[in-house]
Amino acid sequence: MATYLEQLETPVPIVDLDRLAFNLDRMAAYATLHGLRLRPHVKTHKSPRIAAEQLRLGAGGLTCATLREAEVMAEVCDDLLVAYPPVGAARLERLARLPSTVKVGVAADDGDAMPALAVAAKLSRRVFDVYVEADMGMHRVGLATPEKAVALARQVSDLSSLNFAGLLFYPGHIREPMTEQSQPLAVLSAQLARYLEALDDAGLPAKIVSGGSTPAAWRFHEVHGVTEVRPGTYVYNDRTTANIGACDWDDCALTVLATVVSVAVKGQAVVDAGAKALGREPLRAEGDGYGALLDRPDVVVSRMSEEHGILDLSKTAWRPRLGDQVRIVPNHVCIVVHLFDEIVGVRGHAVETRWPVAARGRGPAYDLAPEGPSRPRAV
Repeated sequence: MATYLEQLETPVPIVDLDRLAFNLDRMAAYATLHGLRLRPHVKTHKSPRIAAEQLRLGAGGLTCATLREAEVMAEVCDDLLVAYPPVGAARLERLARLPSTVKVGVAADDGDAMPALAVAAKLSRRVFDVYVEADMGMHRVGLATPEKAVALARQVSDLSSLNFAGLLFYPGHIREPMTEQSQPLAVLSAQLARYLEALDDAGLPAKIVSGGSTPAAWRFHEVHGVTEVRPGTYVYNDRTTANIGACDWDDCALTVLATVVSVAVKGQAVVDAGAKALGREPLRAEGDGYGALLDRPDVVVSRMSEEHGILDLSKTAWRPRLGDQVRIVPNHVCIVVHLFDEIVGVRGHAVETRWPVAARGRGPAYDLAPEGPSRPRAV
């Protein structure tokens, strides 16, 4: 028997399967057209099901932020990049416990972390690929000068259990509308050229040059030297990517289905999707609020508490009724996915499938029993 949206308990994240397929195909085609290796970031979907489809469409590997993500994605991919500093004994132990059949890379920006990483590699009888991370303007992690990048690359090359794989950067500071990205991308290209030239002069050429982020992904072929792209948000898209022109509004595949639970206060409606369903991240583009209705983008979630979202009706003649359902496009979809255990796939109003957010959380996806080998946990 078919299930329809009206039968779902809300709030619940729903994904338009046709829009999802379009988004996956579009990025795969872009990477192929421009000769770029696609290594999508799984932080957005956290799902082996979608990762497997990305790989089927030509992705050469996957990018992870957490060890939980890497453990789960090892089920479907044999080439993983953990784009997070490899610092801390517990993190290194889990990194070393990844299946021996999986090629593992890490992003690093500090030589002090390399000896411990090398020991972890030796104990697990493997070689870790190390991507030296450069700061291109985000000022979050990464080395600020080409000279420091060369020094770290040389240190990595001198350790037998580590392999200098290339240069990595995340241009998350570029969030201008796509039509206004020419100047910041030109600056980025010039910065990158200095790093690559320094590495070449030191006899340490970067075989892979890996750049990320969905907001600038569609113009990364303009950044000279980049060989690999790591977008994540593109699979679902969100209000931010739509507002900067990195996708059309109709490309927003994931929405939070919510129910109007109160219309008692004039000029507003209350839905059952608050901060625990939408997150509380402000819009990183022009606009305000914490989300907007898919079919009425002028209606925004202007305020939230934990379980209540306030729809501002001041810019519309529409007046919802108690019990009406609405579909909210969140500001930042990655946070929303992490708040739920399951995603519901739909076509039109019909529910077609469901899948778990398997890489959600921080705990290990394997039983780390000392008396025997790791084995997958049930999800």
